[in-house]
Amino acid sequence: MGHAVDWEKTRRDAEDALAVQIYALVVLDINLPDGSGFDLLSGLRSRGSTTPVLVLTARALVDDRVDALDTGADDYLVKPFDFRELEARARALLRRRQGSAVSVLSTGDLALDQVARAVTVAGRPVELTRREITLLEVLMGHPGKAFSKNDLLDQLYGFENEAGPNAIELYVGRLRRKLSGANVEIRTLRGIGYQILAPTASGQ
Repeated sequence: MGHAVDWEKTRRDAEDALAVQIYALVVLDINLPDGSGFDLLSGLRSRGSTTPVLVLTARALVDDRVDALDTGADDYLVKPFDFRELEARARALLRRRQGSAVSVLSTGDLALDQVARAVTVAGRPVELTRREITLLEVLMGHPGKAFSKNDLLDQLYGFENEAGPNAIELYVGRLRRKLSGANVEIRTLRGIGYQILAPTASGQ
């Protein structure tokens, strides 16, 4: 789907990752080799984390689903499942986190369909790479918000795919060229980062 993903196979490794990184979404298997995912979830919520958590489990009993939700899960998916449903539930949780009820993000005459991973300017299709779409999705999810280069790097690259701050400059430059003609602005805030502005917000 174009998102940066860190895949940890044990509860301990997952807890280590969660201690140093803020995630947009956690997909959590309950049956882990070194403990229960419920304990990890409980610890996450006890620390005040509001990160959406989608629980995966082979337990199909109603009591198990109730326990997951009461422990702090935001959604629940029973194995086996179709990966299309997993993707749809992940999109729904990410939209909810962004405060959006629809799968199409719009800023000015720029639109991004999060399901089709398609971008248009005034209805005209624009071809973007996977990471360009992800970068645009982050910016459009919060128009006017300033994102630092490190914030954007965290969204585009996982632990195993490190990249330098210059990578963000490169992608922003490409986005500006490909979105030329749109009535929105990707603004550079010197020493701070980047933000996307609609026409009314930028005074255009």
